[in-house]
Parts: sequence; C-alpha cells; structure tokens
Amino acid sequence: MPTIRVSAVVLRDDRGAVLTVRKRGSTRFMLPGGKPDRGENAAQTAVREVCEELSVHLEPSALRPLGVFRAAAANEPGFEVESTVFEHPSVTVSQPAAEIEELRWQSLDEPYPTDLAPLLAEHVLPILSGDRPRP
Repeated sequence: MPTIRVSAVVLRDDRGAVLTVRKRGSTRFMLPGGKPDRGENAAQTAVREVCEELSVHLEPSALRPLGVFRAAAANEPGFEVESTVFEHPSVTVSQPAAEIEELRWQSLDEPYPTDLAPLLAEHVLPILSGDRPRP
C-alpha cells in the first residue's frame, strides 16, 4: 500500500481535551498537521503546518515526540499514512485558517465519535488516555 508521510501535533486545552480539525472536503477529524515541504524535517513540518492551518506559532523547542504511527489514510483511499506525532504545550486557538473547515475539542473521557481519522482513533487518543502504552 502506498504511504503518505506527515507530521501532526497534539494540542490540548486546560481540561486536557485534544484539538481536532476537519479539512475542507473531508468528513473526518484529525490532528492539525500535514505533508513536508522539500528539505523539512518532521518538527519543521509540524510547526509550519500548524501555523498555516491555525495561525498559531509553535515553539519548536517545546515539541515533544509522541511517536510514529501508521494507519489507513483518512482522506485518500488505498493509501496508508505514516505520521510523526508531537505534543506541544497549550496554546490559544481561536479560528481555523487555510484548508481547515472546522475545529473540535475531543475529550479523552468521552466515547470517541465515529468521524475521527483512523490514526487518531486507533493510536493517538488511546495513548493519551492511558489505554495504550506510549511507544
């Protein structure tokens, strides 16, 4: 199966809920992030994508690796996504930008909705909620 490499960032609010985004033309919610530009490493990609999608400037030195995960791509049938996921301390997010249509905060204490991207539902949220060990 062809693989799409991306970087993504976990941003949490003061209650611990995780920010998810829905891109224009998609029905799935996922972490903010995206594909690298030529020459970028995973952390640089994460910082740039969050700036483009949320108009938020992350501190590169504050990124903490959560892991590298593989799952079915949410928006590209027949592809797998390999995502380097980082955590970053809480930042203020007020509105979406670029291709982001909608923001939603996902509580770790509530059942997961069925419209989450596979990477988020199968890997990231279970780790953050303590249901799976960290890699």
